Amino acid sequence: MKPRERLETAFRLQEPDRTPILGGWIACPEHIATLAGVDESAYWDDPVSVSLDAYRALGSDGLIGVFVPRKRDDFRCVDHETYQKAVSVLSLQEALDRVDAMPEADEIEDSFDFEAHYAEFSRSLRQMQQRCGAMVWMPAQWSSGARVNWYGEFGYENFFYIVGAYPERARKLMRVGGAHGHCVGRLLARAVRDGLYPRAVLMGEDICTQRGPMVSPAFLEEHYLPALAHGLEPLLEAGCRPVWHSDGDVRPLMDMLLEAGVQGFQGFQPECGMTLEMVVQKRTRDGEPLLVFGPLAVTTELPVCSPEEIRQKVRRARDVCAGRASLVMFTSNTINPDVPLENIIAIHEAVRESDR
Repeated sequence: MKPRERLETAFRLQEPDRTPILGGWIACPEHIATLAGVDESAYWDDPVSVSLDAYRALGSDGLIGVFVPRKRDDFRCVDHETYQKAVSVLSLQEALDRVDAMPEADEIEDSFDFEAHYAEFSRSLRQMQQRCGAMVWMPAQWSSGARVNWYGEFGYENFFYIVGAYPERARKLMRVGGAHGHCVGRLLARAVRDGLYPRAVLMGEDICTQRGPMVSPAFLEEHYLPALAHGLEPLLEAGCRPVWHSDGDVRPLMDMLLEAGVQGFQGFQPECGMTLEMVVQKRTRDGEPLLVFGPLAVTTELPVCSPEEIRQKVRRARDVCAGRASLVMFTSNTINPDVPLENIIAIHEAVRESDR
């Protein structure tokens, strides 16, 4: 099978010739340059092109992005200057005023210029797919679905104050997030129908820490669940499977996410109890097996295991998912420089063992 056929077969919950594998999250220019056969100076001259060459050399079937560090001698897409900390430049009153000034959900959807946004979205997909060649370009769509965490805009303290002490404003944020997510979902659904995007998408947001949800599950079920279900409607109608990014201990929210229409999970952090064995027991709201992007952990496995242990974990993942879930091999998060290049190569070698 060619990469697109292999991925789409897995997305239909059918068995491809071998387990597909996704790339795009290697956050180490040195590794990328080595895989592409160039030096780091050449990488920084054109990091995207060199990254594409590296993923081709590995044999990736699809890319959910191309990770490029913010600057040389770094491996992060955020740093101390950009990461939203608890202290915000906004006062609580200023944050409340911003919420009050937001248009309501119906106004957001009514004023959305779909054709103009789709023209740009489709152009970007076509342009990048041409550069990817046989690899499938399927960038993660973090703004689709809905939005629950507004700490990136208001800061942690302000956001949690709003949730805890100003419930009407918090409910408005959930509605607004769902409206924006619905608009993005319409774009993605059109791209799926036009053949510009495959029938699965990585999405979601960090709702949980390693100790569980950051916001009460009861609040989320009452106010976020309807917004997320609304945001996912266009994707589900187009036959595109939403796959939820799972950082931390997501177990208390999994049933809620599945009820909203999520059809798969990406991750996981086994040290938080999010094990593959547990995930594959779940089903979609229609009773279908889940689509799994994973499960190789960038915390407790890839940095510390030997290449042979990584190969064993790939084989184990295939065995666990066989007959229970549709597996696309991927990592739990970005592959940082603490992961040996030999372990990255071992993932792909173990996947190719099943070529028929």
